[in-house]
Amino acid sequence: MRFGLEFNFPLLPALSALWLFLPGTVTPVLAQQGAAPDKTQLGPRGERNAREIKYGDWQKFCFKTPGTNMVCRTTISGTWETGQSAVRMDLIEREGEGSARVQLFLPVGLYLQTAAKLSVDQGKAYQIPYVWCLTNACIAGEKANPGLMKEMETGEKLKLEVVDTNLLTVSTLLPLAQFTSVRKAAPTQIFQQDVDE
Repeated sequence: MRFGLEFNFPLLPALSALWLFLPGTVTPVLAQQGAAPDKTQLGPRGERNAREIKYGDWQKFCFKTPGTNMVCRTTISGTWETGQSAVRMDLIEREGEGSARVQLFLPVGLYLQTAAKLSVDQGKAYQIPYVWCLTNACIAGEKANPGLMKEMETGEKLKLEVVDTNLLTVSTLLPLAQFTSVRKAAPTQIFQQDVDE
């Protein structure tokens, strides 16, 4: 007399196949094979303090190549106590054009699916998406929103928020006191590039 069930096929593959058809389940194998994760669970989970960043002064550098309009970069850089670069923000403008571009150089180790955010004095947040990464930095860039530009001209602090790979929001405050005067003043330095033909 037998008190068990006999199967004509192996039990483990059958249970695995059944598991795949149950609604609402995602197995680690499926996740590794590129199954789309639930986006509602990928938002920031909290905040953490950023390491101390020391910011230099705003500076304006311009680049001139014969036959083209001059390109100017109003920039500020921040470093950690070790002297290593932490953040750089550039506002890039071409002479004769009415638009500008915001570009951020940020450390590696950030969650790249969530764009960097900029806000002035606790105002509206503007998203700056990541465009590429190098071995030692990731770059976020976007055409500058006119609203952000106006706020930067009159504001005191520019808040930069990023999300790290632990899904924690990290923020730092960039000073804006000199921004407008430096942007509208003559360049700190002009780099002239001669082209030999």
